[in-house]
Amino acid sequence: MANVKITAGPVTLTVKPRNTPTAQAIIDALPFRASARTWGDEVYFDTPVLSSGEADATDLINAGELAFWLAGNCIAIGFGPTPASRGDEIRLASPANIWGDATEDVRTLKRVRDGDSILLELADS
Repeated sequence: MANVKITAGPVTLTVKPRNTPTAQAIIDALPFRASARTWGDEVYFDTPVLSSGEADATDLINAGELAFWLAGNCIAIGFGPTPASRGDEIRLASPANIWGDATEDVRTLKRVRDGDSILLELADS
């Protein structure tokens, strides 16, 4: 599966997709644009993708994992505590499918602001 490039405001990330139906649906929808929203140490944004919950859907993720938030049809990238977190954990508002892993440090997303432009496209090979 081809890598995905995410440009979010001043930050660029490369994502290695996992072998999941959600990852394939996201790749099939590329390229697309969105506007960033933030929630604690999380950046999330709308997608044109619809997906149902996968067997391992979870609301607790690790930094670097990219999630497809089922309740909002959004991609969520957590890089630290959110308002739902307990302590230092990264907890989403509700379960999500983990569809990929960032190859760069997602903490750089701290520089992304609400309303920043986001572009998802296939990464150059």
